[in-house]
Amino acid sequence: MIKLQPGKYQAVIRKIWKWSFRSFAFLALYILAVNYNFFWLFGGMPSLQELENPKSQVSSFLIAEDGVELSKYFRENRSPVEFEELSPNIINALMATEDARFSQHSGIDLRSMFRVIFTFGTAGGGSTITQQLAKNLFNTRDAEAAEDGKQYRGLLMRIPKISTVIAKTKEWILAIRLESRYTKQEIMKMYLNEVEFGNNTYGIRVACKTYFGKEVGNVSLKEAAMLIGMLQNPDLYDPRRRPEKCIVRRNTVLMQMVKYSYLSANEAYTLQEQPLDLHFKVENHNTGLAPYFREAIKKQLQAIIKEINSTRSDDEQLNLYTSGLRIYTTLDSRMQAYAEEALREHMIKEQQLFYEHWRGRNPWVDEHMRELKGFLKDAMKRTERYKALMEEMDGDEAKVWEVLKKPVRMTVFSWAGERDTLMSPLDSLSYYKRILNAGFMAMNPNDGHVKAWVGGINFKFFKFDHVRQSKRQPGSTFKPFVYAAALENDVANICENVVDEPVTFDADDGLVRPWTPQNSDGRYSYESMPLRRAMGRSINTISAKLMKEMGPEKVAEFAHRVGIKSELNETPALCLGASEVSLFEQVNAYCTFVNEGYLIEPLLILRIEDKYGNELRRFETTTKQVLTPETAYKMTYMLKGAVLEPGGTAEGLRRYACAQGNDIGAKTGTTSNYSDGWFMGATQHLVAGVWVGGDDRSIHFRSLNLGQGAKMAMPIYGKFMDKVYADPNLRIIGYQKEPFRKPEHVDINCYAAPTDSTAVQMPTAKPSENEDGFLK
Repeated sequence: MIKLQPGKYQAVIRKIWKWSFRSFAFLALYILAVNYNFFWLFGGMPSLQELENPKSQVSSFLIAEDGVELSKYFRENRSPVEFEELSPNIINALMATEDARFSQHSGIDLRSMFRVIFTFGTAGGGSTITQQLAKNLFNTRDAEAAEDGKQYRGLLMRIPKISTVIAKTKEWILAIRLESRYTKQEIMKMYLNEVEFGNNTYGIRVACKTYFGKEVGNVSLKEAAMLIGMLQNPDLYDPRRRPEKCIVRRNTVLMQMVKYSYLSANEAYTLQEQPLDLHFKVENHNTGLAPYFREAIKKQLQAIIKEINSTRSDDEQLNLYTSGLRIYTTLDSRMQAYAEEALREHMIKEQQLFYEHWRGRNPWVDEHMRELKGFLKDAMKRTERYKALMEEMDGDEAKVWEVLKKPVRMTVFSWAGERDTLMSPLDSLSYYKRILNAGFMAMNPNDGHVKAWVGGINFKFFKFDHVRQSKRQPGSTFKPFVYAAALENDVANICENVVDEPVTFDADDGLVRPWTPQNSDGRYSYESMPLRRAMGRSINTISAKLMKEMGPEKVAEFAHRVGIKSELNETPALCLGASEVSLFEQVNAYCTFVNEGYLIEPLLILRIEDKYGNELRRFETTTKQVLTPETAYKMTYMLKGAVLEPGGTAEGLRRYACAQGNDIGAKTGTTSNYSDGWFMGATQHLVAGVWVGGDDRSIHFRSLNLGQGAKMAMPIYGKFMDKVYADPNLRIIGYQKEPFRKPEHVDINCYAAPTDSTAVQMPTAKPSENEDGFLK
């Protein structure tokens, strides 16, 4: 043993003190330099305001009027959770695995740090939960890649190893600051809301739903262990792609819980033998209720947010995808679910019928039912894929078609579920062209609240919205505007009889060649019938006669006044619905009849709140009286004819419970060659519209029996209304069977023996299959 002289001993002590003082002085100066970004070498640090209001990407929620979450807008699918909602299993698993002394330290665990230094990191990491939170919140490690972290990156952080040391130093400083401003519970909550679990899943709430279909407070011990285990490396421990590795990691977490006395060894061994039991369902922009509605209002929301942002500072700017907004809509989650169910139930059968109808033949045909030659190639040339390939291959069409005819692996839509298959892009186009689509919308005519919106059969595979984006010829569903205009202009009387006979339009009506509209069966009965029966049976010649007496200008003006906004061709063919309109417009216009002549603008959004519950905007609908209450009520009486009159085109609706003991106005519609099947239904509390057809007008049934609106569209309405009326919770809030509201001084009695009763009886014989007219 070496003995030091007293003088030498004092010299060594002085050197140690001097070295220690210089080290601590250097460390203090280094920390100050990092903290204050000396000479811009280290990058900035979050301000006090940023620490107190850390920014995190939070999903914005679409919420139904009944309080149910419909869907989200997000880039990172994150839904914040409060500490009180967390299962103890999650808290215990997290502390045992990530930070056993979390409740004891003040942001930095010196014991863990020295362990890392002396074991060179082989015995685990030294970062506390608070340090990890600082890293995740402020992008200290990945600042160059993260847009929000660029202000934290200095000149020295371009050097790999030095950047890691600087980032770690910032995390120490930030951890201490966070601990001084937040409680332990708040820090744990913030951490669990911020972390990633793979599969575009951020935060513990979304992770519990994605992997187990559970709320955050209901996860079991083994489920909590799996989720916490994934935090080390979400890709490596992905339970779907690497279940074996995930189980090993889960079991490690369980043993950590044994180590820190959160769990007994016997319990852990039992749980280690159990499978993962996943109930995996990832949330994305193709899932959830009302995806077409979510997409339809996106532009409106972005415009509103832009307006709000114009009055805010840069630090207060809102973003639809990241600001955690709560958007309260007029949709009813129950009605939306019933609408989607009804459409699905009917379209599965309708598609099968369509396949059988065209078995062995291609369904794209001309007006004479002859196959359109070159249809698929022409359709492919209109696609973005074809245009991109032409550009990529310098216009070499032969090479492009070679690519388009080469089979590749793909996932395609089917009513039995998504199907993985081997198919060429051209064959894929042929497959999808044969699929019928549909649209459905329901609206409360009394307050303008849109209650259900189904824009198509599957949002993932068919993004085009058939409620507002699509415009098609409405066929005979346009005729009520003709009849209403005639009543308003005293061209017809509601109780008068009219005769089914030919009507010809000629040069006096602005036509180059004479045109005599035919009825759907090509014959004229020369029968005299009440006006309501004529509309109920959808007799083309009566619509033509009314149009000829008024002129198309008055009909177009009337339709625009009650809610149709599309441009209408002011020609005689307008009487049969020749001009294209959207389903959205049709529903809105029919609401004017039910709402006593008041045009009410459809309302989609009730209010918008920020993530703290502060109201940003509130919305009200606007109304304007455009018809007299008398004319409006007369039209509800007329619309009931399709259901009640002998030979009415909606007689089949009486098969459904919704028509029993109820006032229902209805109108079917079928266009030329059966390209479009429409149905409009109206009650005092709900007006709904349905469209069914091929996305290409040349794809349709070949017969009226199959291609009419009463067959293609009406069943969706009947199924929907039956589901609505069967729901006692909807009855409580007013969606029940009632007669149409009648003005006090209006009394309609066009029959000596009344045949119109709100107590509709089931037909004793099969209702007539006669359908409304269509363009010839």
